[in-house]
Amino acid sequence: MADIEQITIGPGTVVTMHFTLTMKDGPVADASEPNEPMTFTMGDGSLINGLEMAITGLKIGDKTSVELDPLNAFGFSDPDNFHYLPRDEFAEDLPVDPGTIISFSTPSGDEVPGTIKEVKDNVVTVDFNHPLAGHDIIFDVDIVDIKPPAIEDE
Repeated sequence: MADIEQITIGPGTVVTMHFTLTMKDGPVADASEPNEPMTFTMGDGSLINGLEMAITGLKIGDKTSVELDPLNAFGFSDPDNFHYLPRDEFAEDLPVDPGTIISFSTPSGDEVPGTIKEVKDNVVTVDFNHPLAGHDIIFDVDIVDIKPPAIEDE
């Protein structure tokens, strides 16, 4: 019986994997649920580029741990993404303590997270950078399944 070449992760492949995202200097930031691996198509924007590059070429059953610096992960904190809002724009019963992450609606209707950085003189400083911006991170991945790219109808 001939050996069948095992498919590897590449552009357009549909990948199912378990993952754990840990901040190098701290706690687990995100992880797949034990019986619910993440499924995505390579190149669809679901993963940051640094992780896509790191898992390219892996096969079903492969496990790897990848450390990414901010440049290859979620970027660096941009001071232009700090906004200063009057305290009275927040509901009175809404805690606006430093470290609290609140969902905000953009003018286009998208939801974006903002982290409260400071409350001073009735002004709330909100950081709209990605919460992991500026952090070194570690991704641990376990490749569960890989499907070949979908064939486009001509």
